[in-house]
Amino acid sequence: MNRKEYFDTLKIKGQKERAVAEATADALISFCEQEPEFEQAIEQSDKTFQDCLSSIMESVSSSISDIEVYRRAVKFYFSTATVSFVMNVNLSGEVDAPQITMSKSDTKTLSVSLDDLLDF
Repeated sequence: MNRKEYFDTLKIKGQKERAVAEATADALISFCEQEPEFEQAIEQSDKTFQDCLSSIMESVSSSISDIEVYRRAVKFYFSTATVSFVMNVNLSGEVDAPQITMSKSDTKTLSVSLDDLLDF
């Protein structure tokens, strides 16, 4: 698949669709690099990137989170796939310092290792 051509954001119609097109294209390209089967699903689909964006934004009135856009985009092409999101905060600024991790997938999870945080 010619990713640059398929995810051409300059051809996108619709104000809301254009607002999320570039970041969504970048995310989907990254997912294609991570999972060749996901790229194959896109290639074998008769769905366009415009169709994807229109589907995502169809029920959006004023705002939507980035992660929700990416989840909907992935589901558009591969209905059983999921997207997870991980953010880390380093409280001390040290490279090897313990971290508080928040993972967001279909279920919300916050994990904190007290052993690491309270290293006496």
